[in-house]
Amino acid sequence: MLPEWVVPANYLIRMADGTVKQFNPFNGTEVWTVPGRGHRPLGAALAPGQPLDARTRTAACAFCETRLKETPPEKARLIRTDDGYQTLRHVHAEDMFETAAEFRRVPNLFEIVSFDYWQKNFDFRLTEAVQSRKHAYLSTAAGRQHVLAVIEARLRLSGHDEAAVKAMAEDDKLALANAFFGGGHELIIYRKHFVDGAKHDNELASSGTMTPDEHYQYMRFTIEAIRDIYLSNRYVRYVAVFQNWLKPAGASFDHLHKQLVAIDERGVSKELELRLVRANPNIYNEAAVNYAGYRNLVFAENEHAIAFAGFGHRFPTLEIYSKSERSQPWNHSPEELRAMSDIVHACHAAMGSDIPCNEEWHYKPPEADQPMPWRVQIKWRISNPAGFEGGTMIYVNTMDPETLRDRMVPRLFQLKNEGRIVPFKIAFECDCVPNCLKYNPAVRRQDSTDPEFPPLSGEARADRPSAP
Repeated sequence: MLPEWVVPANYLIRMADGTVKQFNPFNGTEVWTVPGRGHRPLGAALAPGQPLDARTRTAACAFCETRLKETPPEKARLIRTDDGYQTLRHVHAEDMFETAAEFRRVPNLFEIVSFDYWQKNFDFRLTEAVQSRKHAYLSTAAGRQHVLAVIEARLRLSGHDEAAVKAMAEDDKLALANAFFGGGHELIIYRKHFVDGAKHDNELASSGTMTPDEHYQYMRFTIEAIRDIYLSNRYVRYVAVFQNWLKPAGASFDHLHKQLVAIDERGVSKELELRLVRANPNIYNEAAVNYAGYRNLVFAENEHAIAFAGFGHRFPTLEIYSKSERSQPWNHSPEELRAMSDIVHACHAAMGSDIPCNEEWHYKPPEADQPMPWRVQIKWRISNPAGFEGGTMIYVNTMDPETLRDRMVPRLFQLKNEGRIVPFKIAFECDCVPNCLKYNPAVRRQDSTDPEFPPLSGEARADRPSAP
């Protein structure tokens, strides 16, 4: 039985002493920001790093471009060509160093939801096409050696001693390779560990150090992978997409990558949201974007996306919503996808590479009966929940939404003026037209037949009444 809660009329309340109480309209989380609990700079300076040598620059971790043999066989890679970008699928072991992969799609060595889970609980089997690709990869000496080496490394890391690994029959080892070809936990790995020209090991390549075009390709390549996972396993009900940046946010390596995890449930948060959206189909407009606009929390907007400082989250959170009428990222037009990518990229660039964060994607599960907008949340992991939170279920967030907005806006203007992000409207430039999210059919009908908020000219916008 899912919990019930009373949605408050006001999601943000500032007390007389300056304490800000926040309530999440979608899951009931209560958050307090107490004065003096956190005064953290945006992009605090890192301690001096260690000098990089030529080898470390391309081989700092198992995700780096000269250590491709340490990850399982690729499902796809994205390369640059004279005509742009090209996707290569199922690159064989003999060819893995023949092209430079800007992004690689590889199975996770340690799955959250394993291939064994799908096989034993659903009698899931590799399709004929996947079986054929597996046999083709293992048919060569290089492919067989690569797969065996990765399996043996996983066994050792899982606690098997060297003698047990050596004694294990080769066929038994290769039986574990099904996860590499038909599993549902994948990584999208960026080529660079460090920024171009880096001299020290703290000059890490992040989402914000990419060019806008690179970030668009990163996002597009990820969405292709999501769609493929759904098509390859009919028992998948949801693919969770997230990015853990830096070890305090849960990253195994400080090397940029996204994770995609197929699960056989929609998840508690989606079940709760579906219950709310059935009761109020326009809730994402009313309780998220509209409310953020009324409270002057919107800090970025373009034709197809809008971003605001989120409220009711355990950590300071940037929220980027797609305005598209399409509920799922793989159904977005290239223009809609690029618009989302540009603002997500700008958020990462503005916050800097030194803030640990989780990037989470939320979208409508394929079988859900209600439309839900695609949105991306970037959560700054700059504090640790402790005993107070566990005992009260009230979470202390060290940065209130207004402060978060004020940290972002000057940096966005600076990046915009420097030409490092794609131009879009920032802060007071944003239109903040109510019901700008078009996922709700009723809003789309109203927008096409009775526009209550016609577009404002640049001159008229200056005289627009300020939000309450």
